[in-house]
Amino acid sequence: MRTPVFELHIQPMFRATDRVHMSSFFDLWDYDAVVAQADDILIRLEDGMPPVTHGGPWPEEWIELFRRWKDGARKRLELGTATYTLDQTSVAVTITATGTFPAAGCAGWLQLDNETDTAKTYVLYVEQPDAPVAGTPAAFTLKERYRAADTRSVFVRDATGVQQLH
Repeated sequence: MRTPVFELHIQPMFRATDRVHMSSFFDLWDYDAVVAQADDILIRLEDGMPPVTHGGPWPEEWIELFRRWKDGARKRLELGTATYTLDQTSVAVTITATGTFPAAGCAGWLQLDNETDTAKTYVLYVEQPDAPVAGTPAAFTLKERYRAADTRSVFVRDATGVQQLH
């Protein structure tokens, strides 16, 4: 069974209404805050929280997934590093990230993280394997495409910070 990952499995279960309701205490979308409050969060979930007036209780399988994450490695994604290029044609804009994973068996991708009227920000995520893998870290080339009519500025956030591409 796959190890649950905060950004892929846990954070998405915290609905926007859950986050707003708890915002005066801590941020449910913040990894460190959820780790610090994990035991209390699980108790509240098992007691039927959130109430119906705030989105309703989680299904039992969500609670079990949260429990497995809390009792396990509390895994999360890492930010990778790469060299980026932006290529624009009349049809599409392509962002290309080129680099080497930090260890053998890693997977990675560019993910749209934030959009405004003037800019969009992608994140370079790397997921470590659940168990160490022998071998040499693999080189990667990752691409993300969008319509050429989208003329917003493009940023990428990775382990070195935020870089503007366009």
